[in-house]
Amino acid sequence: MLLAVIHVKPLPDYTLLLEFENGEKRRFNMAPYMEQKPWVRLKQSNAFMGATVDNGTVVWPGNIDIDPETLYELSVK
Repeated sequence: MLLAVIHVKPLPDYTLLLEFENGEKRRFNMAPYMEQKPWVRLKQSNAFMGATVDNGTVVWPGNIDIDPETLYELSVK
């Protein structure tokens, strides 16, 4: 089931606090992804903290995003 992200709050430890359209609030750990392309670029100039929501998923400047299904399935309440 695809659930849209409606709100994101990035934290300095590479964690995303997420709220989904069904009202669930969940935590997603981005740390394991931060050495992989394209997310490694988010470590520069603290770009990770620039996360926003667009079209139901989390996006960053520079055309970087992450799949909303991944965010939901691998996040914890």
